[in-house]
Amino acid sequence: MVSAVAVVGVPDQRLGEVGMAFIVAASGTTIDTDELIAWCRERMANYKVPRFVEVVDALPLNASNKVLKTDLRERATKLVTPS
Repeated sequence: MVSAVAVVGVPDQRLGEVGMAFIVAASGTTIDTDELIAWCRERMANYKVPRFVEVVDALPLNASNKVLKTDLRERATKLVTPS
């Protein structure tokens, strides 16, 4: 089960930008990223399905408990961009 999720755009050669999901697993559970993407493909339009999934312990939040998507975008870009 998923406790929290945030999706950000990352650069893509063909499409310009694709989604990357950062997932926080619910307490006591594990996430199979391939299974999660397959679930999304069955239920979402193709362009909405995240191409990358990263399981994290917690999402970065500001003082108002809003997700810091700029931090996630920077992290995601580093993860998917070849060096």
